[in-house]
Amino acid sequence: MLVWERPEPPNRPVPAQLSRERIVAAAIQLADADGLAAVSLRKVAAVLDVGPMRLYGYIATKEELLDLMVDAVFAEIQPVGQDWRQVLRSLAETTRRAAHQHEWLADLIGGRPQLGPNTLARGEAVVAAMSGVDLDIVMPIVDAVNAYVIGAVRREITERRSERASGMDKQQWQATYGPYLERTFATGRFPALSTVIRDAAHLDADETFGIGLECLLDGIQARIAR
Repeated sequence: MLVWERPEPPNRPVPAQLSRERIVAAAIQLADADGLAAVSLRKVAAVLDVGPMRLYGYIATKEELLDLMVDAVFAEIQPVGQDWRQVLRSLAETTRRAAHQHEWLADLIGGRPQLGPNTLARGEAVVAAMSGVDLDIVMPIVDAVNAYVIGAVRREITERRSERASGMDKQQWQATYGPYLERTFATGRFPALSTVIRDAAHLDADETFGIGLECLLDGIQARIAR
């Protein structure tokens, strides 16, 4: 029986009351502070001031705990809108926002099927908004949006982590590597790339994400209209 369907053990008033919700909240607290490496049943038990063995009545493995953590965060992702385009845009934006608030989500999202109630509710809202669209392309469309978001947030989180590890912000990075790029482009071997980097607008992460998303939605709209 999956963790979503398995009943919790009877409540024990002493020495401390437990529930899957409290366990998952403690695990998310640890992950938000120090990443997934900080999450273990032993450390979660320490946060809750209980013995590790008490957790096994609620969660059998760390993999189950990770699944529950992802589903808990998916409660923050509630796509809204008046039509499929608005809902898909909301899906993308709220998923990205959740990943920025919980960086560890970028390491787990899209990795394996998520079947928790919050995840299913998110999927139901999105698919319901696509009423009238050819059923055969509904899931490929949703998968395309999810793939775009997952790729974007993983890149953004990786860049954020790299900045912290190197101690260099964007301006410092440009000062360090800019002269190398100038010398490389001066060789004339990369004329197209050189033109884009020199002459195109330098967009921030929000602008880049938004433009890419609108291009994707435009393509989806054209496909639906065919």
